[in-house]
Amino acid sequence: MGTLDGRVVIITGAGRGIGREHALFMASEGAKVVVNDLGGNIDGSGSDVGPAQEVVDEIRAMGGEAIANTDSVTSWEGGQRMVNAAVEAFGDLHVLVNNAGILRDRVLVNMTEEEWDAVISVHLKGHFAPSRWAAAYWREKSKEINGPVNAAIVNTASGAMLGNPGQTNYTAAKAGIAAATLVMAQELSRYGVRANCLAPLARTRLTLQTPGLGDTVAPPEDPSEFDKFDPANISPLVAYLSTADCPFNGGVFHVGGNEVGLYGGWSLDGDQIIAADGRWTVEGLQSLAPRMLEGRGKLASITTHINDTFKGFGQRPPTV
Repeated sequence: MGTLDGRVVIITGAGRGIGREHALFMASEGAKVVVNDLGGNIDGSGSDVGPAQEVVDEIRAMGGEAIANTDSVTSWEGGQRMVNAAVEAFGDLHVLVNNAGILRDRVLVNMTEEEWDAVISVHLKGHFAPSRWAAAYWREKSKEINGPVNAAIVNTASGAMLGNPGQTNYTAAKAGIAAATLVMAQELSRYGVRANCLAPLARTRLTLQTPGLGDTVAPPEDPSEFDKFDPANISPLVAYLSTADCPFNGGVFHVGGNEVGLYGGWSLDGDQIIAADGRWTVEGLQSLAPRMLEGRGKLASITTHINDTFKGFGQRPPTV
């Protein structure tokens, strides 16, 4: 018996990389999988039916059930077709894994409008469109059965949500996904739908193209050594968050290698709030606001930096 027996899952961007690993792993756990992938290039251009169908063929070869879908996640109608395809093929939908993504890295002063729009569209709208149609399906099903549907959304952010130079568009999109997850979790819980989010550390087409990360995420020279950046390391958490009895809702998870952790979110330091006698003046702020920087860096408005995700990564002992 697999942990996902009978669960119907849509995975976007499942033709390659992390998404492919999710599809194969979840199928091995008994899920029926809709493998969505436009088959585009890393920058989002082009399309190819091959990647999605190849993963479907792999799943079927190991005795699983899967169908391919090549709709763009940026398409409103495409999001609806994904949901319809799952229900028509397998009779229901239990899990949506939003994984598809692209890169158009550029420092802000050189970034074009098209580079901004493309990344925001694929990541943010690419999470919104499938989620909206899945949510509508679950709401109606909840009304029909007069109870919770026991479904899940798993979104994909990134450590880049903490701020990564050269990725204004990508960082904004990933931070938006994390924030949107919190709203999804609150709005959809009434129907029995949970929403969680990953910030994975893994070797993908995208991370290999990120400046300074290519060498970091390379496979170990010794093949017997644990490959902490293998994208397959991410999939067990996705499967766990997709199980019927998972208790988490509204979590943003750090995951990679042998590690799983929870982000604490943006935080307001109550001990460093300053107050005026009525409305602040500029002069008053000039005098007192610097106190809020005492004991912290000038860039510490977000308590964790992207580089913190690499500190001690892969070196922590197993938790007992």
